[in-house]
Amino acid sequence: MTVPNVLLSGIVGSTAYGLAHEGSDVDRLGMFAAPTESLHGLHGPKESHVSTAPDRTLHEAAKWCRLALGGNPTAMELAWLPPELYEVRTPLGDELIGLRTSFLSAKRVRDAYLGYATQQFRRLESRADRSSSAETRDRTSKHARHLKRLCHQGLELYATGHLTIRVENPEEYREFGERVAADASVARPLLTYYETAFDETRTVLPDRPDEAAVEAWLHRVRDHFYARLSSTG
Repeated sequence: MTVPNVLLSGIVGSTAYGLAHEGSDVDRLGMFAAPTESLHGLHGPKESHVSTAPDRTLHEAAKWCRLALGGNPTAMELAWLPPELYEVRTPLGDELIGLRTSFLSAKRVRDAYLGYATQQFRRLESRADRSSSAETRDRTSKHARHLKRLCHQGLELYATGHLTIRVENPEEYREFGERVAADASVARPLLTYYETAFDETRTVLPDRPDEAAVEAWLHRVRDHFYARLSSTG
């Protein structure tokens, strides 16, 4: 998959979290800028490009901004990766990293991270009465690890305004995943704990994101990728 004007791209997912194991896929996430002129026609540009083998997702800059402003945990990772995991960094991409806190707001971060964690829990519950095959156990364990990660990262972001991508103790997450794979109900106390923790934690995040700063950055992107036609008169 060849997409022009990639502004920022890096390795995300289990590899970034430190939770990858032998055979894990390497996931990549990035952002690109559509040519500015293409935004003014009858048919707008494609907003996302997704490929497999290798697994790579690229969002157009405006779409990524909308996702991040909504607190989307998957999109958010791109602006908080450790430096060594970036594979493409442009000046505009660096500008975005520099204003990453402008995308944050208390309610959206809480709702997004707890919401995603709750989705993972429902997946665990839906498998509780299904086959105990190795494949089902592996998938259940994976969803349990991500539930725990989302809760931890979301609370950190809510409390401090900072997002740490790599988990501190990967083995703890793997052990939790194995326990949940054996008994899905093990996950419920963890989710309840974090729901309470969010309620009791004073956030440093504002009520609303700084959309003006995001808009100004997006205007710089559009200006940079506007092909000015020379006068023929």
